[in-house]
This record gives sequence, C-alpha cells and structure tokens, in this order.
Amino acid sequence: MTPSSLKERLNQPRAILAPGVYDALSALVAEQAGFEALYLSGASIAYTRLGRSDVGLTTYTEVEDTLARITERVRTPVIVDADTGFGNALNTQRTVRGFERAGAAMVQIEDQGFPKRCGHLDGKTVVPVAEMCGKLKAALDARRSAHTLILARTDALAVEGINAAFDRAEGYLECGVDALFIEALRTPEQMDVACQRFAYRIPLLANMVEGGKTPIHSAQELQQRGFRIVIFPGGTARAVAHTLQGYYASLRTHQTTAPFKDRMMDFDGLNALIGTPELMAQGRQYE
Repeated sequence: MTPSSLKERLNQPRAILAPGVYDALSALVAEQAGFEALYLSGASIAYTRLGRSDVGLTTYTEVEDTLARITERVRTPVIVDADTGFGNALNTQRTVRGFERAGAAMVQIEDQGFPKRCGHLDGKTVVPVAEMCGKLKAALDARRSAHTLILARTDALAVEGINAAFDRAEGYLECGVDALFIEALRTPEQMDVACQRFAYRIPLLANMVEGGKTPIHSAQELQQRGFRIVIFPGGTARAVAHTLQGYYASLRTHQTTAPFKDRMMDFDGLNALIGTPELMAQGRQYE
C-alpha cells in the first residue's frame, strides 16, 4: 500500500494495525513483516534518539528528520506523531507542511499544553478547545494534498473527564479532521461508548500501551468494537530495550557473543535483511 492510499484503505471496515517504529531499520523490518501502515511514535523517538522520557523534549526537526529517513527507505504509509504541532497554529502549519514533504501519510496533533507528556503519564494539561480547533484548521489549510490526513487527538479524559473529552472530539470532528484519537480510555465500557458515539462517522484510533491506562486488546477485538486504526506505538522500543539488556548482560558476563548467537542475526543475515546484495548489484551498473 502506498502512502497516498491510506485514505482509501480507511474506508474499509477492517481495522489497520500499525506497529510503532522509530528509525529506518525498525520501519524496514515492520514493512517486511507485512504491515499495512506504520506509526512513528514521538515517545519512541525520545526513547531511542535521546534516551529520555516522553515529556516534550523532542523537536520538530528531530521528528521530521526521522520521518524522512523512514519514508526514504519504505513505501508503507506512515502515521506520524506531531505532538502539539510544536507550538501555536503557525508552528502547526509549518509542522504539517514539513511532515508532508517528508512523506507522512497521516499527521497526528494533540490538545495538550506544554510541556506535553506521554498520554499514559499523569499530570497532563490541555489547551482551550478554541486554541486546538485553530490548530486543526491551520493544519488542514496547510496540507497540499487531500491524501495527507489529519488525526486529532484529545488528552482531555485524564484532565476534564470523559464527557469533556467527547465534547472536544465533537468539536474537532466539526473542524473537518480525517480521524479521531481519544487518548487513554480506561475501560472496555469507555471504549464502547466512544465507538457508539463516533465510529459510524469517522475513523477512530485505539492506542495500545503495554502497562498503560487502556486495557490491551487485539486488533481483531478492537475492530469488533468499532475502531479502524490500532497502534502499538511503544512496544517496539520496549522489546528492543529488553533484548539489549539481555545481550549486553550476556556479553559482559561471558566476554563473547557466543551464548547469545541463537538470538542474533549474523553478518550475512543482517545484510540480506537490509538489501546489501541488491545495493551492490545496483552500484555495479554504474561502473
């Protein structure tokens, strides 16, 4: 599926499962696994590029550069987390234009105040509804192609309660966004209420965070509830971090990688994955 076809794919009833990616290598492995879309998580960029928490430390340029490296390597549509748009409505317009040039299929913008933080951390704040609606309208005006989709996220449930979150979602829907994301729904009952209110009008996104505030369900279960996009945004970074802990502990203990060999690719295996033989063959065409 090409980036421009995500809009048509969302018209189908089957939910899109998008794993989290954080660089070109993780995106390539996910594409080879057969996923129809990828989710570039701002949190995962903070984890991997900065070794830091998702508390608003990443910048527009860091996310744009990461996105560009990914879309240069894979053709699978990328949903990119643009945090708060990195500022006011004008900053949001710059963000959308830049991310669109970098190949984003969908740009996610949230209504948190600054400094923003992971949607499953406590202590969040949200901006006034009118301010967020201004950002969303600015985002919609900024895109050059109608195939570049705008996803509106509200974090109001943790701050103002579920009714306020639903009211905000209504307002964002009226702005003309292409999809909605009501962050950190606490129970299956809340998920059902959200779907009953919105799923027949606009694609809804479900965010699965291992150890987070929302119960983990499979994409199939969430599809049955009414969600059309399912993301596991940080699972990739958590899996990699767990593997690295084991790898480094083994190397330090044994002073060799031999005991870990069955959990690694060898030199040729990694080169095959990233397409080294094909790249070398391409280079020979110009000799």
